[in-house]
Amino acid sequence: MAGRLSEVARKAGVSEATVSRVLNGKAGVSDATRTAVLTALDVLGYERPTKLRGDRARLVGLVLPELQNPIFPAFAEVATGALVQRGFTPALCARTIGGVSEVEFVDMLLEHQVSGVIFGGGDYSIAGAGHEHYLRLRDLKLPVVLVNAGVDDLGHPRVSADDAVAVEQALGHLVSLGHRRVGALLGTEGHVPSRRKLAALEAAARRYDGVEHLVQRSSFSMEGARAAATSLVQAGVTAIVCASDVLALGAIRAVRRLDRRVPQDVSVVGFDDSAFMNCTDPPLTTVRQPIEAMGQAAVDLLVTQMNGSAATLPDELLFEPELVVRGSTAPAPRT
Repeated sequence: MAGRLSEVARKAGVSEATVSRVLNGKAGVSDATRTAVLTALDVLGYERPTKLRGDRARLVGLVLPELQNPIFPAFAEVATGALVQRGFTPALCARTIGGVSEVEFVDMLLEHQVSGVIFGGGDYSIAGAGHEHYLRLRDLKLPVVLVNAGVDDLGHPRVSADDAVAVEQALGHLVSLGHRRVGALLGTEGHVPSRRKLAALEAAARRYDGVEHLVQRSSFSMEGARAAATSLVQAGVTAIVCASDVLALGAIRAVRRLDRRVPQDVSVVGFDDSAFMNCTDPPLTTVRQPIEAMGQAAVDLLVTQMNGSAATLPDELLFEPELVVRGSTAPAPRT
């Protein structure tokens, strides 16, 4: 520490005591001197203390797993608007296949001395994925918020839609329509939100006499969904509950390729209520994530950490979703 102080002091042309006052946020230092010390810190490649990072550009990273799924641009719109209203500059980082990884984005954001990071989805939601970069951000005490369910013990607050409520709403709707053999199209085994949905499905199915559930897993793509949904339909399900709207659209394609109809032969329920789901053929019944409230809450949690109140933060804020009934569900076909 002493070596760093002397090096920064020499670069800025001030005393080590002045550098110490700047780094500890003490009064009695002119704006010009303070700027010189912080610039020297940046030029020498040292990380600023957390409380001083916002003095550079008040930059906040917004890291998304993709932009093809409409739910992520919708979340980005809410979060960036809330950040700008608070005086922050959002830096949008969206991963692509074969492109920049989440770890590389984190490295870049740290190089730009961001004030905090909001992850709108990512490796934290996959058990068994690499989580070292989240732990690194925790050790740096950088304000971070994770959106939607993830693995435990990463040390960052989460904002999530209640997966259990979503499944209960979807299954209850289908059971009320007479469906007794229901398929579930979920993400991969390690996907934490899908694990929560499966646990809720198993618990809810036990409450209904004669309701059977079958499960297939898929990547979050229409191509993967088509193959998985085909297996469910061939196994005789009359309804499919999907872990995303994208999976639901893939399921509808699968039903039609088998010369069946939606919803007359197979009902389909999505999850998200992303853009244009009321314009599909048929319009998609889905469970709506409260994106507006979740995005605002994520920014609020980030700012709370920046203000030094991290000790009072909840581990996870759960938001209740809403079933939106449209044309892709109908009474079970008569046998």
